[in-house]
Amino acid sequence: MDRAEIVHQNFLDRVVAGSLPPGASPNGILSAAEAVSIYRSQVLSRALDRTSRAMQKAGQGFYTIGSSGHEGMAAIARALRPDDMAFLHYRDAAFQIARADQVPGQNIAWDMLLSFACSAEDPTSGGRHKVLGSKALMIPPQTSTIASHLPKAVGAAYAIGAARRHDPEHRVLARDGLVMCSFGDASANHSTAQGAINTACWTSVQSTPLPLLFVCEDNGIGISVKTPKGWIEASMSHRPGLRYFQADGLNIHETYAVASEAARYVRDQRKPAFLHLRTVRLYGHAGADVPTTYMSKAEVEADEANDPLLHSVRLLSEAGALSSQKALEIYTQTCARVERIRTEVVTRPHLKTAGDVSASLIPPPRGCRASNGPSAEVRGEVLGSDLRAQSDPQPMSRLINWALTDLMLEHGELVTMGEDVGRKGGVYGVTQKLQQRFGPDRVIDTLLDEQSILGLAIGMGHNGFVPIPEIQFLAYLHNAEDQIRGEAATLPFFSNGQFSNPMVLRIAGLGYQKGFGGHFHNDNSLAVLRDIPGIVIACPSDGADAAMMLRESVRLAREEQRVVVFVEPIALYPMRDLHVAKDGGWMRRYPAPDQRISLGEVGVHGEGTDLAIVTYGNGRYLATQALQELEAKGIAARIVDLRWLAPLPKHAMFAATADCKTILIVDECRTTGSQSEALMALFYEEAEVPMARVVAEDCFIPTGPAYAATLPSKDSIIAAALRLTGADT
Repeated sequence: MDRAEIVHQNFLDRVVAGSLPPGASPNGILSAAEAVSIYRSQVLSRALDRTSRAMQKAGQGFYTIGSSGHEGMAAIARALRPDDMAFLHYRDAAFQIARADQVPGQNIAWDMLLSFACSAEDPTSGGRHKVLGSKALMIPPQTSTIASHLPKAVGAAYAIGAARRHDPEHRVLARDGLVMCSFGDASANHSTAQGAINTACWTSVQSTPLPLLFVCEDNGIGISVKTPKGWIEASMSHRPGLRYFQADGLNIHETYAVASEAARYVRDQRKPAFLHLRTVRLYGHAGADVPTTYMSKAEVEADEANDPLLHSVRLLSEAGALSSQKALEIYTQTCARVERIRTEVVTRPHLKTAGDVSASLIPPPRGCRASNGPSAEVRGEVLGSDLRAQSDPQPMSRLINWALTDLMLEHGELVTMGEDVGRKGGVYGVTQKLQQRFGPDRVIDTLLDEQSILGLAIGMGHNGFVPIPEIQFLAYLHNAEDQIRGEAATLPFFSNGQFSNPMVLRIAGLGYQKGFGGHFHNDNSLAVLRDIPGIVIACPSDGADAAMMLRESVRLAREEQRVVVFVEPIALYPMRDLHVAKDGGWMRRYPAPDQRISLGEVGVHGEGTDLAIVTYGNGRYLATQALQELEAKGIAARIVDLRWLAPLPKHAMFAATADCKTILIVDECRTTGSQSEALMALFYEEAEVPMARVVAEDCFIPTGPAYAATLPSKDSIIAAALRLTGADT
């Protein structure tokens, strides 16, 4: 027999024999009815674990990481309110089952078995993954195994206090609510967990409201690697600003009492707490995992002897709440009921086509008021002298600043956050005056941790805000890219469009900075973003486009709940001149606040048909410089500015180049993994004209005079255009 069947038989035999593990007596805080309800949730969780393994062996199920040994989480659920948002560890089926018992109209066994079977009728993911989660139960689905959901839990908790000061139109969380996030002892060592806990402490010591309960489920092992004894307590019990609690997760009375105390502290004090819960892990990590290959048989059997269900049977009997015989009947009846449901669930339909699977990549739109901010008259008061300056041409950085100002005036749920965005106004001054105009709780200076910046944004999106986080430099995103790839972008997909975390992520990026940076401040690769399904990537090339595209990006986030990455070319922030000093050729006037550039709309500059230069960002600036010399050599050209890099504006791009004899792609990103690869393939499929590309070398960018040596230039564009059109012969 495998370990699951051994644990099952041990339970039956020991309850019949009355051979129950010793432990503390019931403390009387938990009522008899609540204790029985918790036990029923624990038993259902165990029955589902056993059935998931049987389904997997029969080819009917596809997920076997179970919750056995962690059933004490049912008592945590009972200690919280069902409107407290919960970001769950993947071993927390008992929590979700117990919460379902608190919310009318739930059919949790049916729902979870649909998830095991990956049925298209699964109410959580629509058959895309076995995930814990439920809209009705306030449990956003997680697929994380490494605590990457903790940063957004911090953000969601922060959003509860923020909503008291600026109530967003689509607020979800109760004003007196709290947020709970759970994770394992092994995951506590991951940088996402450490960063989130540090951020919570950093926030708490500044007396900023943060009603957040961390629950660490300590079973002493991460797959096969043991956690040193006492490690979690030693590393977590004395964190500044974080109240530490501990409980024995094998004892539902103690767990409920301590969790209730912790929840009261968090709810009343609006401060974070850490609940360290002792658990055991039964069966090993997952179905294919055999724990005796890395643990002694004696260790495995010691954990099995501490089966939390056996402890619950003893406690219920001692409290006079339920006899052992009745407890055994509940267990056997629940196992039989789950098996009956299984026979029906496995007949339910599955996803079949690529369209079925991808249908939830993009969340559904939501109704929004046209404007929920101050009246138009306030605009003049807020902008002051800047309003008069808007009639004069200005560089990109200033136009983005004014666009942010207008957007935040128009929509009260917009918040921006990042390192140095407030008092300093950003490294390049793009967010200057915003904190003076809107206050520190809408323009948030964060600690230096990109994971926490993005987690704050994702979490605030859960409570109706539309965040505009800033990552200071494109290279810094790599510290936190999984917050976009593994969290923000996947949430609609794995929740069948029920949950979303809209945002506009502003990133200062790309190359061509003179005298500053090197590769940490000049990063010319967008590959890590381009292959994330469902997100929008925008990259403007001049100030007017930037303002109008930023308005569209905010509309996409606010109304269509999209994740938008807005890449701002650093070198173009201050750009004033085009051909000669002081010609002012790259400055633009601020477009009226109601003007925007729609997603998929390209920019066409020039009417020539000999050559179409397809480009974006700095490439458009360089191509515009080259255009003058190309025309002098008899080449009639046009520039097609893509503007939107994901999804690529294929139809508009093809229409803009349809009458051109040749196509030159100018891409400032590196040869490998650049947009040019996809563009060449698309044009090859669509257009029967000669093509070429000018791209950057596969190299990092240096500091000093050679800052642009590896990048496309005006001269390299001209040379490639002459070769392509035959004008160099």
